[in-house]
Amino acid sequence: MTPHQRLFAVFTRRLDGIAAPVAHSPSHGALGASGRREAGGCQRVGRLAPARAERVAFSAMSTAPESPVKVLVYSDDADTRAQIKMAIGRRPAADLPKVEYVEIATHPAVVERLDRGDIDVMVVDAEAQPAGGLGVCRQAKDEVYDCPPVLAVIARRDDGWLATWSRADAVVSLPLDPMAVARAVADLVRKRTADHLPAV
Repeated sequence: MTPHQRLFAVFTRRLDGIAAPVAHSPSHGALGASGRREAGGCQRVGRLAPARAERVAFSAMSTAPESPVKVLVYSDDADTRAQIKMAIGRRPAADLPKVEYVEIATHPAVVERLDRGDIDVMVVDAEAQPAGGLGVCRQAKDEVYDCPPVLAVIARRDDGWLATWSRADAVVSLPLDPMAVARAVADLVRKRTADHLPAV
């Protein structure tokens, strides 16, 4: 073999060891050995990339409709129920959803509604007739599974001990202070939410 032939053979072997470039378009990518397109392609995959999945989840959360807070107001007197609703307002705190009121004037109707399990906070009028709100509260605490927190409205500060007996979670007295009532309801809503958060 002449020197030129040996040089040509070495050059040929070196060329064989170099991987030939794979031509592909930016929009389609190259097919690998497995038949799937390599990086740079636009093949669809079954799962979203983590970063994109987080963006999609956040978008869904931010656009989901806000569920209202359901507040049951118990009193046989329509004017008292109206005063309680006015004191709480449409939204008891800026960080909470709007309120959906459930007005009830009789004790049996309270029991029936609580059995549905969709009430977040209950406000009771201690002066309601014939069943006083404190007695209704005590019975609910004893008999209703997962009873919602209760705000008792009393006519006299001296009735505070009765509110304690009723196991009410918070107490306000007449005449109603709108700020105090809204703050009490907001605290009870947060308590209810915290109690129903899944364990970490």
